[in-house]
Amino acid sequence: MEELVIRDADVVDGSGDHSYRADVVVDGGRIVSIVKEAAYAGCQRPKARRELDAEGLVLAPGFIDMHAHSDLALLRDPDHSAKAAQGVTLEVLGQDGLSYAPVDDRTLGEVRRAIAGWNGAGDDVDFDWRSVGEYLDRLDRGIAVNAAYLVPQGTVRALVVGWEDRGATPGELDRMRRLVAEGMEQGAVGMSSGLTYTPGMYAEDAELTELCRVVASYGGYYCPHHRSYGAGALEAYEEMVALAREAGCPLHLAHATMNFGVNKGRAPELLSLLDDALDAGADITLDTYPYTPGCTTLVALLPGWASEGGPEETLRRLADEGTAERIRHHLEVTGSDGCHGVPVEWGTIEISGVGDPALGEYVGRTVLESARARGASPWTVARELLLKDRLAPTILQHVGHEENVRTIMRHRAHTGGSDGILRGAKPHPRAYGTFPHYLGHYVRELGVLSLEECVAHLTARPAARLRLPDRGLVREGYRADLVLFDPRTVAAGSTFAEPRTLPTGIPHVLVDGRFVIEDGRRTDVLAGRAVRRTPR
Repeated sequence: MEELVIRDADVVDGSGDHSYRADVVVDGGRIVSIVKEAAYAGCQRPKARRELDAEGLVLAPGFIDMHAHSDLALLRDPDHSAKAAQGVTLEVLGQDGLSYAPVDDRTLGEVRRAIAGWNGAGDDVDFDWRSVGEYLDRLDRGIAVNAAYLVPQGTVRALVVGWEDRGATPGELDRMRRLVAEGMEQGAVGMSSGLTYTPGMYAEDAELTELCRVVASYGGYYCPHHRSYGAGALEAYEEMVALAREAGCPLHLAHATMNFGVNKGRAPELLSLLDDALDAGADITLDTYPYTPGCTTLVALLPGWASEGGPEETLRRLADEGTAERIRHHLEVTGSDGCHGVPVEWGTIEISGVGDPALGEYVGRTVLESARARGASPWTVARELLLKDRLAPTILQHVGHEENVRTIMRHRAHTGGSDGILRGAKPHPRAYGTFPHYLGHYVRELGVLSLEECVAHLTARPAARLRLPDRGLVREGYRADLVLFDPRTVAAGSTFAEPRTLPTGIPHVLVDGRFVIEDGRRTDVLAGRAVRRTPR
């Protein structure tokens, strides 16, 4: 007898088609049969050792977070309710060109310092891997949800070229090609870049194109955080579309937003660009989070030249009065590349987390608010905070536009990604709320998407981008990565005031046919594993 029958569920299967009522039978980690309501009278309804009454609940494929920063969180926090409670059953890691494989001892230390604001310093993690394959093997020991990995181009560049702003030599480019190839052979699904983050931003398009050719040869995709989401946003999108076309590589645009005042109401221009490319045969997808503020590290706002050489050189420049004044001028007057070519508005920069608890007074306040309270300039406050906290502060950047968010999420190439940074006293609520916020706010309350459309955006469409042949749909033979939610009550509990509040209306989540969320509570099940690239 099979393990589980989910009885009388309203199945929204991920295809975008209308829902249907059915009994769904799960055994051995897979969906073994689906009996639709129309067949109830003509056959004996399925039985199993356990029966779950799903009356009034939607059964959907597990949600796929196409842009996650859980690279260390999955290892340090077996509970991981931040994602499991949302119905997420698969996360894509290695984002924005910076993560923890492939590395050597030197590069690992540098990367840990550079992205401490994203993932913490990692002092509570045993870094017993160096290659992509070894990292994926570490995930295979058991994690809360499944995870796929992108080779981080910035980390590869740091390993081979260092943190200098210069072109790679032919020999260095050959070594980077080999490292990307090795990562793909070991199971990565593609490559990411962070082209407003050092050292990835120092790579010219010709270098990126060569690495993308390698990715394409293994059936992977390129996922860039491109060179501007502000003053040069459309040009940056055009650059990535052209680069991917030249390389023959599928393109997935990370957190595809149009931010800052210069881009208010300009989402249709972006979508027109993408539609033209899609109609011409390009393979393009994108992800977004359903909120207006962005989230990054405070140090990321600095001009690229200020971070050349790595974190220690950045701190040295900040400590020097003359160099610090140059940095301030680029930030406040010129508009630094780190701030997307737009002069920083300190009233939009809210400190969301610090590494040193003694600096907690800054959290939840904008830099401008802290400056006024102290009678100091905003740059003085920002600079001191970077120095005292050794580049660890994270920020919310309140620069988005609701009409752009709604317009982009309707697009035919859209998928969902939380871009969730889980560290800090007041992280962005998207880390804990992205997927129920789509379902509750944008589907039920606003009707921006139908339920069937939204589920397809969060399941089948990302599974197709990842080339996963047995995930993303409720189909016989598919993996039993499933979520049951109440469409009448599902909602994000997280807010900007209380960002770690778990969602409501998601009572059950299964990974590999095992309950990781049951009756709204996290179980002790660690059914997640590394999801490796499917060979061509």
